[in-house]
Amino acid sequence: MRTAYGVETVRAAERALMARLPEGALMQRAAAGLAVVCADVLGRVSGRVYGSRVVLLVGSGDNGGDALYAGARLARRGAGVRAALLAPGRAHPGGLAALLRAGGRVVDAGGGVDAVERADLVVDGIVGIGGKGGLRPDAVPLAEAAERGRGIVVAVDLPSGVDADTGEVRGRALRADLTVTFGAYKPGLLIDPAREYAGAVRLVDIGLEVGERVRQEARVEALQHADVARLLPVPAAESDKYRRGVVGVAAGSARYPGAAVLAVAGALRGGAGAVRYVGPAGEAVIARHPETLVSHRGPKHAGRVQAWVVGPGAGDDAATVGEVLAADVPVLIDADGLRLAEVGAVRGRRAPTLMTPHAGEAAALLGVEREEVEAGRLAAVRELAGRYGATVLLKGSTTLVASAGRGGAGEGAGVVRVNPTGTPWLATAGSGDVLSGLGGSLLAAGLPAMDAGSVAAYLHGLAGRFAAEGAPVTAEDVAGRIAQAWRSVVRG
Repeated sequence: MRTAYGVETVRAAERALMARLPEGALMQRAAAGLAVVCADVLGRVSGRVYGSRVVLLVGSGDNGGDALYAGARLARRGAGVRAALLAPGRAHPGGLAALLRAGGRVVDAGGGVDAVERADLVVDGIVGIGGKGGLRPDAVPLAEAAERGRGIVVAVDLPSGVDADTGEVRGRALRADLTVTFGAYKPGLLIDPAREYAGAVRLVDIGLEVGERVRQEARVEALQHADVARLLPVPAAESDKYRRGVVGVAAGSARYPGAAVLAVAGALRGGAGAVRYVGPAGEAVIARHPETLVSHRGPKHAGRVQAWVVGPGAGDDAATVGEVLAADVPVLIDADGLRLAEVGAVRGRRAPTLMTPHAGEAAALLGVEREEVEAGRLAAVRELAGRYGATVLLKGSTTLVASAGRGGAGEGAGVVRVNPTGTPWLATAGSGDVLSGLGGSLLAAGLPAMDAGSVAAYLHGLAGRFAAEGAPVTAEDVAGRIAQAWRSVVRG
């Protein structure tokens, strides 16, 4: 599992470590790791470090010091290293002296633009994890030159201009090809829009020790194959279809029968033993999925289920949504169900609730513009979870899952999960219906809402990758690859 911690948590761990180390030792560890990665990049790009052109973009803090010490190590290996100082009088003195002793040179920020455009490697050491807001105006020309140039851009700890705690980008930021982060992941490296600026991420171990109390305060975590494999439901020898769980799907309408078909397709592949369908699209569902148990009498008379999925393609059927919410079993609410579900009805539920909005639906629920949700995804998912007293899966370029906190409205839980799988090709009609069915099936199989949402997003994203392989896909294609994704996770 990848676990990301907030800035104050990381800094507290760094202070505790520095108290036990000789002065400057921690920065030297970080610089050594950064230099190794940079040398590896140069070796892959130009075949050597010796003779390569390296430009350091150096701010006034320790982030700039890391870049300077790493630049000194590259200079000692024969690289031509230039440091563009954005605050010449406040550059890290020890790092600057080390660079000059190693044969590196200094250029002012204005003169650094040409050097950046011609560099083989650009090291972004402008702003560290404490930076807020976008780049200062004097740094923007260097960032633009880095994007125009042919060199690989490596960010130190975090791309300059992005928010480490939230993943927000408020202004101009420097886009990296690779980010070398120290000691622990930061939330901004895992959450869009900042994640787009980070490129590939390499974690360098600097000996940071995170205690149990701090682990419990983790801001973001990303499951990996092994984590998901441990959560997947596995039938026992004595299991039958009912013991494995039955999921009810209340979806579709005369106008949108396909939503029901796709939600059932996801549910059939999600680990539950059987799927019950209620709604006006029964004939379409049976035609495509004859194993489905179809009822035309509404949720109350459909038979026993261990979880419900409600909302995909439901139109204005508020009565069905209300009936499902009144059931004392876990419920997944998606699409039209999100619009029709009242806050009080959701908050008053005793059984778990999993809501699965995309950014536009989340914006409508919060009463804000879609752009605000997309710019601050972490804040939005936590606010929704707290307001509705539910677990919320916010779909998008990075899908986030947050559970409700113990306090009042607006207080989300401490941990938010970010899904590391997926592909932009999943942005296709009906894809969310498949995800809803899959998540509901996992709820019926016994997974808690946080785990059901996280595992569903992971498998769905992986299935999307397998189905796409660089080409457009349909939602039906994605549903057909869920079994492959499941096997991939189990096999590791």
